[in-house]
Amino acid sequence: MTQELAPASQTPGAVLLRLVEVMDTLRASCPWDARQTHESLAPSLLEECYEALEALEGGEGAALCDELGDVLLQVVFHARIAAERADGTGFTIDDVATGIVDKLIRRHPHVFGDVQVSGPEEVKRNWDAIKAAERASAGGPPPSVVGSVPFSQPALALAAQLQRRAERAGAPAELADLPTAATPGTGAAEPNGVSDIGAELFALVAKARAAGLDPELELRAAARRYRDRVQTWEQTRNGAGPA
Repeated sequence: MTQELAPASQTPGAVLLRLVEVMDTLRASCPWDARQTHESLAPSLLEECYEALEALEGGEGAALCDELGDVLLQVVFHARIAAERADGTGFTIDDVATGIVDKLIRRHPHVFGDVQVSGPEEVKRNWDAIKAAERASAGGPPPSVVGSVPFSQPALALAAQLQRRAERAGAPAELADLPTAATPGTGAAEPNGVSDIGAELFALVAKARAAGLDPELELRAAARRYRDRVQTWEQTRNGAGPA
């Protein structure tokens, strides 16, 4: 039976309510949507984020809008699945939204309070200080500044995030100079050493950050340029000439 949806108002954000309604309907009426789990959707969550990044790099506004919609679907989908839990660990899309709204207000006292800031850098320092205070209030030892960095992300992005967190915490820059394992036959290896190439790559991340560049985006740009050169080579080899 076709489900009729009420027309959305023109209030900014009102269509988000429509999206929640559509998701509820799909979860109840579509066999494929009904069988999905957090685990089955995990690859799509990562894939949609990468596709949004690719659209952003391509500079196409319409494509980015479409891909962000796919990312938003993943958020709503996961929240809908969580709302069905019967073990007391569930949450709803409203819980997700409430959490981020409260966090944004709490960590922007210069906007929603009477704190004065001198610029963006002080905003970042205040954010980190408030975040640390939130974690300390939860009890236990102070958390490491790098303890919550997800290691599931791409290696270059991971290295850059670790370095950013450490730098903002005041860690000495020389910590990024990683010890390397000794070459076989040249003596005892450093117990926690990495390969020369690994150390060099980590140092290149630090070099990129010092130049104000994102190493992940820089390598992606180089990869796109290499792809274009290979495609040009293929066309030339096949006698088609450059496209």
